[in-house]
Amino acid sequence: MKSQTRQFILAASVAAIFSAGAQAQSSNVQIYGSIDMGFSHRSDNLRDNVGSQSRIDSGISSGSRLGFKGTEDLGNGLKVLFTLEAGYSADTGTSGQGGRLFGRQVFAGLTGGFGTVLAGRLYAPHYSLMSAIDPFKRGMVGQHNNVLAAGVTVSGSPGSINLFDPDRVDNAVAYVTPSWSGFSLTAAYSNNAIGQEATGNTGDNRVFALMPRYTNGPLDIGFSYHRIKSEDSDAVKVNNWTLAGAYDFGPVKLAAAYEQSRWNDVLGVDGDDLKLKAWLLGVTVPFGKHAFLASYNQSKLDWSDDSGKGRQIALGYTYALSKRTNLFAAIADTHNDKSRQAAPVKTGGSAVVAAGDGAYAGDRYQNGFQFGVRHTF
Repeated sequence: MKSQTRQFILAASVAAIFSAGAQAQSSNVQIYGSIDMGFSHRSDNLRDNVGSQSRIDSGISSGSRLGFKGTEDLGNGLKVLFTLEAGYSADTGTSGQGGRLFGRQVFAGLTGGFGTVLAGRLYAPHYSLMSAIDPFKRGMVGQHNNVLAAGVTVSGSPGSINLFDPDRVDNAVAYVTPSWSGFSLTAAYSNNAIGQEATGNTGDNRVFALMPRYTNGPLDIGFSYHRIKSEDSDAVKVNNWTLAGAYDFGPVKLAAAYEQSRWNDVLGVDGDDLKLKAWLLGVTVPFGKHAFLASYNQSKLDWSDDSGKGRQIALGYTYALSKRTNLFAAIADTHNDKSRQAAPVKTGGSAVVAAGDGAYAGDRYQNGFQFGVRHTF
């Protein structure tokens, strides 16, 4: 309780300082955020004798957040920029992302004719790409990452990270080129994906990522590659590449993605590799204030003598009450081969897929239904 109180006081103090600075100096500082609340129901658990679950949830269609961002013009086309973004659970009033104050993202950087350089806690390029391509925007029970294995997980302080599908990374630097007629390139590096670097850097999970992307009019297509390597007693070497794209025809927007991950020498055993392949086909149909969403996701996991598939069909709907407020609903049905529960783990979790809302394996429920409201400010 004392920790939560201190975090609240600190956040309020930061907001007051930024607000005062904006009034006194007319600096370009913006306070923004969103609150997302709704109802979730899940059923058909992979474990025997586990009943269905109903919840009042926060961050269903997208994570609830409070953020501060701004820029300062340094002249000659050069600007300094910053973002501090906190995640929170509106249903409990607690901080998200393992209790971090600015757990969603926090960075400072420079931008100009050369491009943009950032340093801090950043979104991984893979996450940014799939958030744009997935019709569900990596939210609700229909999100694509439900079919990704949850077994390759490492823990830090605070929280944990899925190495097949990292969403954010600590201790990161990134460079984004200027846009050349819609084409850009992002390169990122992290000295340790989660938590502070260790003494001697023993066990640090280093990340290298590269993403060329072309966005021009109705077309958005990108290729993401990331490599994560750890040198602890259960050495982890994970490689992931993803090709994803979408084309907006106006009456309908089509999306597709294919990705492949490999964990080399599982838990330090030479030649023992785990492979994961995943596919996405999606469609968005806007109609005035309405939008209908649908996707089919499938993955295949191969490890040692075990292999198994996970399949998910999802339907969704949104209705814009205003420019800043919308209603949403989604339903997903997932089917898993039993062998999907047999894969190894790095720390916690197991290699299964399940319907969830931001949790890779959720609570191993395979069917889900959600509805709610989201307001941005």
